[in-house]
Formats: sequence, structure tokens, C-alpha cells
Amino acid sequence: MRTNFLVATTLGAMMAAGGTASAQDGERYWIEKSQDGYVRMDRQTGEMSYCSGQGGRLVCRLAADDRRALQDEIARLQDEIVAIEERLAALESRPRDEGLPSEDEFEKTMGYMERFFRRFMGIVKEFERDLGGEPDDSTSQKT
Repeated sequence: MRTNFLVATTLGAMMAAGGTASAQDGERYWIEKSQDGYVRMDRQTGEMSYCSGQGGRLVCRLAADDRRALQDEIARLQDEIVAIEERLAALESRPRDEGLPSEDEFEKTMGYMERFFRRFMGIVKEFERDLGGEPDDSTSQKT
């Protein structure tokens, strides 16, 4: 019985909250008559607009502070676009890597690898000798 009461109370509270939210959505803007027309305030953002009746319609324009903030944001975004375009141009103007090394680079790298493997095989031979085994002739160092 107590559980049913809690469920009913919770559902009722949720329905009431839902009704309140939709009522608040309908009252998002507050409009006040002024000398030249109307002033409209967005209750969610605090943004102010000046409105006037034109041809049976209410036409609203941003307030000076909002317009200045909007223009500042537009200028900032335009500067950011210019910076991105300059960076893109710099990246695109770099010489592209051909992918394959030159013959000299290839030979130099192969020389490093050959020296590495010869030293490594020398270490393996020493290790085999230390363990008492004889090194295999196929792994002997060829210089």
C-alpha cells in the first residue's frame, strides 16, 4: 500500500514538472511596450531586442550590446578562418615526400643493418662458446 502511494506521488510530481516546463517554454520571451515600439527579453539567455510593428508584424532587432558582441564574434571567427587558411597553405606548399629513399640512402641503411647483424652474430657465437657448444659454421662471421 505504501509503495503504491510512493509511485503515485512520484508520477504526479513528474507530470506536474512536465506541465511546468511546457508552460515555461511558452513564456520564454518577455515583451514590454516602450516609446518607440516594444522591448523583448529572452528569459533563457537574457538577450534584449528592440521590436517595432511593421505591416502588421512585430519585427525585432538586436540591442546595441548584443549587436556589438555578435560583430566581435564574427570578427574573431574571420581571423580564425584566415589563420587556418594560412596554415593550410603552408602545409600544402611543403615538398612532398617521394616515399622511396635514394640509392645512397638505401646503401647507407643497408651498411648499418649489416654491421648490426654481424655484431649480433658475434655475440651469439660468444654466448654459445660460453655455454660449451661449438658455433655453427653457417653463422661464422664473414668480413
